[in-house]
Amino acid sequence: MAEDTTNPSYWLNATFLLCAIIILLPMLFAAFLIWKLEEFNTLRRGDQHSFIEFLYKDEPWRTCLKGISPSWLMAYRVLAFAVLSTLITCNIVLDGGGVFFFYTQWTFTLVTIYFGLGSAFSVYGCFLYHGHANGDRADSIDVDPEQSTYVPPSLEEDMRGPDVPKTSNDEGKNSDYQSMGFWNHIFQIVYQIAGGAVILTDSVFWLILYPLYLSKGFAMRPLNICLHSLNAVFLLGDAILNDMRFPMFRIAYFILWTCTYVIFQWIIHACVSLWWPYPFLNLKSPYAPLWYLGVALLHVPCYGFFALVVRLKQLLLSRFSQS
Repeated sequence: MAEDTTNPSYWLNATFLLCAIIILLPMLFAAFLIWKLEEFNTLRRGDQHSFIEFLYKDEPWRTCLKGISPSWLMAYRVLAFAVLSTLITCNIVLDGGGVFFFYTQWTFTLVTIYFGLGSAFSVYGCFLYHGHANGDRADSIDVDPEQSTYVPPSLEEDMRGPDVPKTSNDEGKNSDYQSMGFWNHIFQIVYQIAGGAVILTDSVFWLILYPLYLSKGFAMRPLNICLHSLNAVFLLGDAILNDMRFPMFRIAYFILWTCTYVIFQWIIHACVSLWWPYPFLNLKSPYAPLWYLGVALLHVPCYGFFALVVRLKQLLLSRFSQS
């Protein structure tokens, strides 16, 4: 018989206390990182000398190489958005709205939103690009004046963002950047959350859950295979084509994303006695704190893997441009 998750004894014990600590401590750490390093907090404190992860207007739609037209990135994003939208719609039609009980669907929807926003940014960027109204490109990309080749940011710049000194001549530009900056900022944060989340989702599914389901004789639908693979494939492809940074401190948003899902599950199960969508979330097991800790620690290599892909791309582009 399944455990009654609405029973107070299910929650008032040492197991839940340890799991709560494992969730709350990373949330506090993530909040501190955002408060300390995020751009809007830097501006609020009056530190105008250095912008952390300053976003230029063309960064959401700019490609990694000048020779690659933004139209290619736009076409890729539109295709990805169409495919992912179709898959998540089919999932809802076939299985109902209850699919959002799973972290997979949370992440898949987030990736779909990313490609929807990315498509809109790319359409806007292509309009500027083909209209020769791209005067900001010279201000927002590093170019070797002799070879006219792409020069990727240094490792320190990639981790924190470029230093942009504020002068009187920059005031007009800064107000222009801030007018578009909100959606640029949201877009990049969605990108960075999704980058870590797709690696976490697909890794946990294929390495932990799939062998477990296979041992119990569960059949795997083609739709489930697509939901646990195409999100990562499309996002990694976008990461190769785009020219956006992937700063390590924004793992904070990824941590908050997962912690929000776990707390959502706790609230639902405290109100209604339900089965757990993932076995390792079940607080009945005395090993639950170890499962929670293990999944929490997975966030670092999952986010780091995506950041490594972005960095390796930059290094390869640098060597290619110099050869």
